[in-house]
Amino acid sequence: MSQTIDSLNWRYATKRMTGKKINEVQLEQILDSIQLTATSNGLQPFSVLVVEDEQIKRKLAPAAFNQPQVVESSQVLVFAAWTEITEDRIDSYFEQVVKERNLDPSALSGYAERLKKHFGAMSKEEQFSWASKQAYIALGTAMVAAAEAKVDTTPMEGFDPAKVDEIFGLQAQKMGSTALLALGYRDENKDPMKDAKKVRRSKDKLFVKI
Repeated sequence: MSQTIDSLNWRYATKRMTGKKINEVQLEQILDSIQLTATSNGLQPFSVLVVEDEQIKRKLAPAAFNQPQVVESSQVLVFAAWTEITEDRIDSYFEQVVKERNLDPSALSGYAERLKKHFGAMSKEEQFSWASKQAYIALGTAMVAAAEAKVDTTPMEGFDPAKVDEIFGLQAQKMGSTALLALGYRDENKDPMKDAKKVRRSKDKLFVKI
């Protein structure tokens, strides 16, 4: 069995954490995985807030319905998707591509214009929905990387986005919170799920081979 499969069998949505800090190497491994994750057109239409400050975590907890992992975690990652796919954001991405790949500035101009037209035809709600889906790809990548580093995680959709957005001033940055990810270590004395059997649909029901 591969290391990745072993790690995925080890991980679960941890319900209680010890508060112990993960080391910088482990944290950077997880953040690197987010930076390297795939996104549509490579736009990476989100930011990830790395919340370590204990006072801010306590302030965040009520917005996450007081789930204990928020304050017991080492860090809480807030995945904040763009609420608007603006022309400026598209231009900024293609300027970086041209610079880092040493391309002629006109090489990708047609591609950029097609994206501007594509997103310009969308409502802001549709743009945010698309960006949120990209953020979820990064969330999944982060969970796998954390498992391989033997860092526990709890992905959370159970929170009030408006309150989280207010705490971090996301609306002014044209972003909106879409998912939280608590990082830390399982508390084996308090977590009722630590020995629970992992239940998944069987492969013959999950996969359709054509």
